[in-house]
Amino acid sequence: MHYRELGNSGLRVSEIALGSWLTYGVTVDGRRARECVGRALDLGINLIDTANMYGRGSAETLLGETLSGFDRGSYLLATKVYFPMSDSDRGLSREQIRKQIDASLKRLQTEYVDLYQCHRYDSETPLEETMEAMSEVVAAGKARYIGFSQWSPKQIRAAAAIADKTRFVSSQPQYSMLHRKPERRVFPLCEQLGIGQIVYSPLAQGVLTGKYLPNSAPPADARAANPKIGRKIRRFTEDSVLRAVQQLKPIAERCSLTMSQLALAWVLRDGRVSSAIIGASRPEQIEENVRAAGITLDSATLAAIDGVLEVVIRR
Repeated sequence: MHYRELGNSGLRVSEIALGSWLTYGVTVDGRRARECVGRALDLGINLIDTANMYGRGSAETLLGETLSGFDRGSYLLATKVYFPMSDSDRGLSREQIRKQIDASLKRLQTEYVDLYQCHRYDSETPLEETMEAMSEVVAAGKARYIGFSQWSPKQIRAAAAIADKTRFVSSQPQYSMLHRKPERRVFPLCEQLGIGQIVYSPLAQGVLTGKYLPNSAPPADARAANPKIGRKIRRFTEDSVLRAVQQLKPIAERCSLTMSQLALAWVLRDGRVSSAIIGASRPEQIEENVRAAGITLDSATLAAIDGVLEVVIRR
């Protein structure tokens, strides 16, 4: 495993992180989830990412039970707050942040998280209140650092302008070969502010593994085949996208990489990316993906990737 600095925090995070969206406590049974977490730690992954709303707390609960058997200093734990946890509990008000951090810590069976993230921007709560509440969480020792996910440049600038001692150290945007929007404005701004990128969906919901074929039904065990979560992947499963992705296979073969490794190495080619979050339902997937750490793609390979994907890239 290779490690990178997370913004100006001083934290060193593994280039590959393990996420729990749509997996642990939701679609993956407890035994298999525990196997995945254990294997990830064995392979040097030190960043585990979750959120209170993943399975309405069930992902945090499963991770808490699993990680209780490991040395707390051997991993970094990140969670998030914003999305509804009940009909009345949602958002980034001071009341909610105080309530949700305590609930998350209880489920995670820990006294602190290393990174507490605003899962989205809350337009119904004054930003000053949110930033003050997040600072209070850090001052109370319940979180070491704070971050955000999917904030706009305008929102990021506003937070930086009013922050005192407690500033954001991480950004969690969607980023992959197919979805490159953060490159234009978010990455440069965060670099100026000392904010690192922990990117999610680097495999475009599994599409960049090449397992989805144009004009074909998805594999029965794939996310796209699940009626509850398949809609989240539709934008990547248009035939034009799937045809372009299939053209990546010979490029990966020339590099002696799997499709997943090629996609992860592409994301990590950008030094502003501190870590790429993967999801896994089997330990073997983690074993494959961690091999992308430390890989350098040459200019000819990068040009070939752009050449086959150009017409389907979201910029």
